[in-house]
Amino acid sequence: MTGAPRAVEWPTVALAAVIYGGWLALTAFHAVLPLPLVIVIGAWLVAWHGSLQHETIHGHPTQSATVNAAIGAVPLALWLPYGIYRDSHIAHHRSPHITDPRNDPESRYVARDGAPRWAAAIQATLVGRLLFGPALAIGSLAVTETRRLRSRPIAVLRDWAPHLAGVAVLVAWLEMTGFGTIRYVALIVYPALSLTLLRSFAEHRADIPGPSRAATVERGGLLGLLYLNNHLHTAHHDRPDLAWYRLPAHQRRHHARLVAQAGGVHRSYGAIVRRYAWRQHDVLVHPDLGAPR
Repeated sequence: MTGAPRAVEWPTVALAAVIYGGWLALTAFHAVLPLPLVIVIGAWLVAWHGSLQHETIHGHPTQSATVNAAIGAVPLALWLPYGIYRDSHIAHHRSPHITDPRNDPESRYVARDGAPRWAAAIQATLVGRLLFGPALAIGSLAVTETRRLRSRPIAVLRDWAPHLAGVAVLVAWLEMTGFGTIRYVALIVYPALSLTLLRSFAEHRADIPGPSRAATVERGGLLGLLYLNNHLHTAHHDRPDLAWYRLPAHQRRHHARLVAQAGGVHRSYGAIVRRYAWRQHDVLVHPDLGAPR
């Protein structure tokens, strides 16, 4: 997934400096800023950091996997270990049946006798996804990791030990600055995860043609910057090795092919909100697993 050898990708290094520097400044000087501004900037930075982590998982911004992991592994969101996200996302890209919950760990579909349908049903509309999706994602991770602890304790330790060490440092900083950990989770982490879930809400559908089953949002606007151009999701699956700032050019060069392959094309995130705020995006049970269409 890393492509040909290349020089250090300085735009991504600069982005990492902005995210980490901005986070430190915000948490250090939060007391002199209006609370709504703290929430907006904080949620943006933590969601942006999730997009940065996605870049590092795909082999950016250096040729060293160790350096990339060091850049991405700082747990600003607190709840998700970098190793778990990395393994899940790599498996998602390598899946021969993207969207099938038996093969794709990032699938939102369920099997008829598989994951709880109530959790999928709550997130079927965009409003439900944004309001309840973060809590359900964190709860699902807790259940999954508890089960994995029984069968693969060494793997769990490998993923969680460095994560919890990083969390301990961040929590100490949050308490020292007076921000507070609980306040940080409620005001920053939760809305940041909602922003991330907006991006993934309409990314994949089982009925989209092409191996990636990926949709495209033609105009990302400011959210395109937040998501590091991952709104061009068909282009990303077509060339997962491309750095975020090269995806728009790839989309322009191959526009006709990628649009035909996408099948699902949304004009903007505003269009997604208007269409799916209160409307179910898709069936809950994967169509190959016996769900009625």
